[in-house]
Parts: sequence; structure tokens; C-alpha cells
Amino acid sequence: MTEAVIHKRDYEGELKRAGVRLTRPRRVIVGLLTQTEDHPDALEIFRRASAIDPSISLSTVYRTMKLLEGLGAIHRHAFEGGPSRFEQAGGDHHDHLIDLDTGDVIEFKSERIEALQAEIAERLGYDIVHHRLELYGRKRG
Repeated sequence: MTEAVIHKRDYEGELKRAGVRLTRPRRVIVGLLTQTEDHPDALEIFRRASAIDPSISLSTVYRTMKLLEGLGAIHRHAFEGGPSRFEQAGGDHHDHLIDLDTGDVIEFKSERIEALQAEIAERLGYDIVHHRLELYGRKRG
């Protein structure tokens, strides 16, 4: 479960505004993206989409994700040791903790981390424009 607030995007609208034809496979794929709160990879999106419409190909998933990424509607994450995963763009800033055993991606927010980053940047004479924090760990047993 995520701590960040999820604001559902209108992927269909974004594709239409970009002049992209909305085929049935693309509708299925973007429909799935609006329903998910996890960080699926392309193969997982393909599995979910082909369960709805068996005619959907993996290449259609890749092309659709590339289109959405180019429009700034989704972010691609290349978490260490795994395939690229996707999440919707926008919403509240958050960081990620990746479980090395399960591959689960846990979103979290920490005002202390944000304050420390700002303090370090200030001390070094910088303004933070963008940052991404990924923590990798194993659950204590």
C-alpha cells in the first residue's frame, strides 16, 4: 500500500490531445494503468492486458508505455537488478524502498529526509531541481 496520494490520470485524454489513435489495445492498457497502484513492468502490464484482450502484443505494451513516457504521463524506473517499472507521473513527491527478495516497491515520504537534502544542498550552495531516492533492503525476519 502506498502512502503517497494517487491522483488518477486521464491517459486516454492525454493520448487524444497528442493526436494518438486510441485503439482497443491502447484503451485496455491505459485502463489498467488507471486501476493500478503498484509499479508494474511491461511484462506484468502485458499479462494483465492480454487476460482482457488476448490479441494484445508485448510490443504494443512497449510502444504504449513509450508514448505515455514521452508525454510525461508516466515515469520509468530502472530499479537495480530488475526490469524497468512504471508509475504514473505527478502526484505528491515520494521515494522508494525496493525489497530485494520480493521485488516489491514501497513508496514512502519523509520530511526528515527532505529537510536533510535541502540542508546539504544549501550548505554546498545548490538549489535542488530534482531528486530521486531509492533504498534497497531485505525485510527483517
